Amino acid sequence: MKRSKSVDDYLQQNERWLPALNRLRALAVSSGMQETVKWGAPVYTHLGKNVVGLGAFNLYVGLWFFQGVFLKDSAKVLVNAQEGKTKAMRQWRFQSEAEIDDDLVRAYIKEAMQNQAAGKTVKPQKGKPLVIPQELQAALDMDAQLREKFRSLSLTRQREFAEHIELAKRVETKSKRMEKIKALILAGTGLNDKYK
Repeated sequence: MKRSKSVDDYLQQNERWLPALNRLRALAVSSGMQETVKWGAPVYTHLGKNVVGLGAFNLYVGLWFFQGVFLKDSAKVLVNAQEGKTKAMRQWRFQSEAEIDDDLVRAYIKEAMQNQAAGKTVKPQKGKPLVIPQELQAALDMDAQLREKFRSLSLTRQREFAEHIELAKRVETKSKRMEKIKALILAGTGLNDKYK
């Protein structure tokens, strides 16, 4: 699915879920949050921060609470989509428009906005150690210029290169990736700079 440039565009791309999406959108907008599009989907902000996102998938539509971990979840409706990976975000999934309880949704949105105003947020984990895979370390050990350029990169860029090699499953893929990143490192360019 292509990325939407507007909320209306997003809704039209998900015609199957249009009644449920329109209802959830109305509840989010009526809360006083600002409506925008981020990552190609509707996002609602309060005090300049992401509070709620709206999404449609094959089997459900949902609300994403960016700092949902702080919600009381008295109705036990929230799920963590990526257990062990997602720290703060929680989802509320609906398989049909009939499942949407306007008053309950409003209460959850109101609580999420209050939490945002109070500054409740899960901070990204800092200080994650840099783990250099064997293949990258061997290349750095053999080439002093490559090693010096690598060390001059920011820790974030070093991590991107290391993870790019580490995530490859096959030896051939690791070798191809090593050849690709050597030129980027020597140029002082990050792995994902062309996307920024």
